Amino acid sequence: MSDAMRTSVLGTTGAGDLFQLLRDGRPRTRAELAALTGLARSTIGLRLDSLTELGLVGPVADAVSTGGRPPSRVALRPSSRVVLAADLGASHAHVAITDLMGQELTSHREKLEIGLGPEHVLGWMVEHADELLERLGKTRSDVIAAGIGLPGPVEFSTGRPVNPPIMPGWDAFDVPGWVRQHIDIPVFVDNDVNIMALGERQHSWPNAEHLFFLKVATGIGSGIISGGQLQRGAQGIAGDIGHIPVARGAGIACRCGNTGCLEAIASGPAIAAGLRREGHDVDGGADVIELVRQGDIDAVRAVRQAGRDIGEVLTTCVSLINPSVIAIGGSMAQAGEHLIAGVREVVYSRSMPLATEHLTIAQSRAGENSAILGASMLAIHYALSPSGLDTLAAAY
Repeated sequence: MSDAMRTSVLGTTGAGDLFQLLRDGRPRTRAELAALTGLARSTIGLRLDSLTELGLVGPVADAVSTGGRPPSRVALRPSSRVVLAADLGASHAHVAITDLMGQELTSHREKLEIGLGPEHVLGWMVEHADELLERLGKTRSDVIAAGIGLPGPVEFSTGRPVNPPIMPGWDAFDVPGWVRQHIDIPVFVDNDVNIMALGERQHSWPNAEHLFFLKVATGIGSGIISGGQLQRGAQGIAGDIGHIPVARGAGIACRCGNTGCLEAIASGPAIAAGLRREGHDVDGGADVIELVRQGDIDAVRAVRQAGRDIGEVLTTCVSLINPSVIAIGGSMAQAGEHLIAGVREVVYSRSMPLATEHLTIAQSRAGENSAILGASMLAIHYALSPSGLDTLAAAY
């Protein structure tokens, strides 16, 4: 098929739209697809031929016959192409190869400081991506797109970090451009909390149209899904609740330059600092969690109070967004029910009853895998959209 013919077939009203019906992996007959779309079966056949040529769909076992020859069915081929997903944190890096349904095929994780700079960290990502592809018997040509999460503000339209406080050398760095110099694929970059929200919803709450994901770790941030869509805001910093002032933080300096921020009193380092003032030998959030697990009363009290402080801000969020789920993740979520109990205590008592009647506040179910799953879904969503398939067809 010529490029011109393929582009016309995969236009925004062509096979790209038809493919959206097949992305759930459910096999369908051509007659079913014709009934769903209102298109002629000959048109359905032409568009399926285009998708089959790209390797994205293929025949599956015959459907049950009602008399005569059984109708053939087609479905997404999840392993026909793969996606590169990367969760690059403040002090860790996780890279994975997934199929087109977001199922992890293989991965590698290790400690890595984001402060080493973009070329070092992204070079590590590309190097290990090649190793993972080789492990699967695949090459770079099998990769359809890449999704990357970073621990700082990101201008989503360009994929460039914007004044990230813990990422020296990353400000305005062209992450997609650098990656494409090594692997010529579409590259999508977002902040880590947004991709965690995507991953949490995909893994644990697929039917939740309104979900609020809270990350409590070295910093505090959130990802907002409303109407089934991730909400980034005008400049991509929607959900940056760590720098909202709270009553108990009055006069306490925050790393952002202001005082009284939620992060300054309820993040892992802030809780650890408070316990040090009480005479405990703790360096950071991990030590706080260990004390909680040992049943230390001071640590339990401090974590629960942090939950109350977080709940103060979340009460406002509940009134503004009216989520059905608040999922709490990040390293401090490992403190378990003590943190969440503090959150629930305030949110359920101060919010309007109608807003909390069916509100679930729970620990993240996807856990440490939420970010890598979300990075994969970020890439898949855009790469397999009608416009993304147009790009794939043009490069095929």
